[in-house]
Amino acid sequence: MPLIVIPTLFFSLIESLFILPKHLSHLRKVDNIHQGKGFVGAWRRFQNRFVMRMDQFVIRIYKPTLHWCLKWRYLTMATSLAVFMITMGLVAGGHVRFTFFPPVEGDNIAAAVTMPLGTTTEETKRAVMKLEQAAIEVRKELDAETPDGYKSIVRHILRSIGSQPFMTDQSRSGGSVSANITGAHTGEVHIEASPAEERMFNAYELARRWREKVGVMPEAENLQFTADIFQAGDAINVVLTGANFDELQDAAEWLKDKLGDYEEVIDIADSFREGKEEIQLQIKPEAEALGLTQIDLARQVRSAFYGEEVQRIQRGRDDVRVMLRYPQKERQSLANLQNMRIRMPDGKEIPFNEVAQLTFGRGYESIRRIDRRRAVNVTADVDTSKGNTQVLNTALKKEILPDLRKKFPGVYWDFEGEQSEQAETIASMSYLYGIALIIIYGLLAIPFSSYIQPIIVMAAIPFGLIGAIWGHIVMGMDVTILSGFGVVALTGVVVNDSLVMVDYVNRKRSIGLSEMESAKQAGMSRFRPIILTSLTTFAGLTPLLLEKSLQAKFLVPMGVSLGFGVIFATVITLILVPSMYLILEDIRTFYFGPNDKL
Repeated sequence: MPLIVIPTLFFSLIESLFILPKHLSHLRKVDNIHQGKGFVGAWRRFQNRFVMRMDQFVIRIYKPTLHWCLKWRYLTMATSLAVFMITMGLVAGGHVRFTFFPPVEGDNIAAAVTMPLGTTTEETKRAVMKLEQAAIEVRKELDAETPDGYKSIVRHILRSIGSQPFMTDQSRSGGSVSANITGAHTGEVHIEASPAEERMFNAYELARRWREKVGVMPEAENLQFTADIFQAGDAINVVLTGANFDELQDAAEWLKDKLGDYEEVIDIADSFREGKEEIQLQIKPEAEALGLTQIDLARQVRSAFYGEEVQRIQRGRDDVRVMLRYPQKERQSLANLQNMRIRMPDGKEIPFNEVAQLTFGRGYESIRRIDRRRAVNVTADVDTSKGNTQVLNTALKKEILPDLRKKFPGVYWDFEGEQSEQAETIASMSYLYGIALIIIYGLLAIPFSSYIQPIIVMAAIPFGLIGAIWGHIVMGMDVTILSGFGVVALTGVVVNDSLVMVDYVNRKRSIGLSEMESAKQAGMSRFRPIILTSLTTFAGLTPLLLEKSLQAKFLVPMGVSLGFGVIFATVITLILVPSMYLILEDIRTFYFGPNDKL
């Protein structure tokens, strides 16, 4: 977007400075504004009435209001600060919800099931068929509730066994850490829905009913539903790390139980994935007392059955590895393992059964480590119709995770997924926004030849947030990171209007008017251009605010911040900026005397 906005503003500057004056010079002066017939005459009469009504508004309402606010400028400033603090408190207190990325429903809804590793294709097929049957039943229910004129919400139902294609695409765009898996133990049912503007029910309603219809699948290791077109990451994604794997697994189960207490938390899962059947070796205490370690035992067994590479022979273009290991007939059965001899640290060889014992079990599909500690992710989604992701993650951070740390001292936690993306994005945007504000200050200080007046202009920036946040309240929307982008754009508008106002006050003061009179005349003179600029900007954004298409949903929060922020910025410029100018003038006079200038 900046690549579009910046060139547009640049060429509009060229138009206003070099081309527009030439166009204005060709306008004919009309002595009688009521001259002309037909549409032209009617339009001119409308213009005249509009200008007269606006001038009457300025004289009858705005002028006395401005005079009162300038007279009671400290009360005006205090009231503005109170409104700002109340508005920020609405966000901080959760009354206006913050969501990192706005949930945007897609035209595809999917349910992915993951069975234990080693599950046969037939068993997976039965689980997938259960999902498909539930989807068919939900389609019938929704079709029965759909009035005439709307299409059926479900167009096609597709099933996949052995892969999860839709979830895999989601994981590539920042979805679940456990979505990108394949094998006979995985399956997926994918619903292709009608376009959003042609159906009565949204995709989230379909996914909710589908989830309820399926219920609990105890045979499945993981079951996940999604209806979003894009995911910035799992809504809840806590990574647990620790040296003791058993303690880590207990901590993950404890955390999953705690998350299950929240009604709005759904699709709770972890990244533990059982592997295939394996033989597990456990060293006996008496062998350990003789100096044999688990690593020595594993190395000797591996060398005997897998082998050690002792040489490579070049044969044409190929490298042939020469492996040293037991003969094939001595490594074909479990009895061969039990009969092998283990070399002890003192050089003696002892039968395997005397130093170790065998157990059968399942390992893990993969083992992840962070800072040399084993790691597991506990993930979940949030039903946004019942709760807020930010509130839940805050509760996790302040209440549940500290308790987990006390209960499992060897386990450490951190956030990944959406929370990690959120922290990184906000930190980057704050840093770059700070640089932009410094540049704006420098650009203002140069023409003003003052270090103080740019502060007057820029002090209006935080108050622009009031309009942006109340705009989200009016539109019934959550504040998102895209809303923050709109606030960044709003900064330029607020600075532009404030700059015009302060510059006009300086012009009036330069011809000898007092500070109070200069502020009054500046407000009355700049009222019309500031109002018209704000109204036309808001009118230009109105189609975006009312747009319902899928592509526009990403931009609506940005448009809300900018559109409603511009409207409130008008009040800031016409009332608050003159008041702040006089307040700083009072401070300058008090400390430096009446003859100094800002």
